[in-house]
Amino acid sequence: MTDNPFHLWEGHNDNSSMLTLASGILSDEHYYIIFLFMIYASQIINNCSIIANSLSIAVFVKLGFSEPSNISLTALAVCDFTLAVLLTWSNLCFWMAYHNVQLPFHTTNVSYLTGGAHSAYLSSTVAWITAFISFERCLCILVPLKVRRLITPRGTFAAMLIIILLTFCPSFFIYVRYKFVWVFIPNLNRTILNTIPVNNDLAILFEKISIAICGVIQPLLAFSIVLICTVLLVIQLRKISSWRTSVTSTKSQRAQPEENPAASSSAAEARISQKEERLVRMIVAIATIFIVSYIPTCITLLCYVVFEEFNLFGVYRRLFIVSGYIISLGQPISGSVNILIYYKMASKFRTVFRRLVRLDREGQERQALHNVLVCNE
Repeated sequence: MTDNPFHLWEGHNDNSSMLTLASGILSDEHYYIIFLFMIYASQIINNCSIIANSLSIAVFVKLGFSEPSNISLTALAVCDFTLAVLLTWSNLCFWMAYHNVQLPFHTTNVSYLTGGAHSAYLSSTVAWITAFISFERCLCILVPLKVRRLITPRGTFAAMLIIILLTFCPSFFIYVRYKFVWVFIPNLNRTILNTIPVNNDLAILFEKISIAICGVIQPLLAFSIVLICTVLLVIQLRKISSWRTSVTSTKSQRAQPEENPAASSSAAEARISQKEERLVRMIVAIATIFIVSYIPTCITLLCYVVFEEFNLFGVYRRLFIVSGYIISLGQPISGSVNILIYYKMASKFRTVFRRLVRLDREGQERQALHNVLVCNE
């Protein structure tokens, strides 16, 4: 394994004590075993995410975008789909590097600039879209009369564009810090495309600011918003459930139901339609899965900030790559599971989905008959 392309950037640090420590933390044998397992496990999850989000996008397109929630959920599905595609490209490159496949470019380093770096920023986009969905549902419950006039399809679409511009588009600034070069490899007697860091003060400062804001502060802040909003939604749902239980028990005890004063005061705060309650429960489920799957990302981001050598070209490069694959296992899981939540909790989504995959033949026959009648008119 000494000629493996993974070693191209390893050992380029003069701090021998740190190199010894890094090797002790993760030996060659453990590194490659973990690495190979992560590649296959990650790709299985990525394939599920690609299929699931493709179906979700198709269903939401058929449902239309008259509802603001359909717009935000479609944006979430598109980002999850794109994230899975980028991670698939990274997996393919690392798999080829592991098996020493000879290609005209350095697989691991080129994949970082074309896939890995962008997927890291895109995970921040997913976090902010989830935060927006959670925050919007939270406001709709807490102050419904004021928010419903503001949460419109056009406003939601604009919010999705702003989130993408502020979180994902800055990922292309990484080309200020790193650049593609053609490098001659003597032992291979060939020239390959590789990447090298641009070591000037301006590029380094630009990278630090960009990563600090877009790669660390933004995702951690989004994670905090999702966490807080989810807690508030759960508390409010419990209030709603308690109020409905008290009203039901009061009506069952009276032959002619009368308005309960205590219940009416709670109703002013807790009363929402059952349709709205189902939507809130669905958002809580999505946010909860996101929180669980995003915890490894938060830990990795904190390590990136605390430890200077924890990066692709540092002493702890192996740990950085392994932690990246742990993240790649967690994030696509959220995108894969979301479609199950939609199917379980959203009746319209379930109906359209069944027609789309040809599970609801009776519904398809009714739709076909309706189309024939419309054409005959």
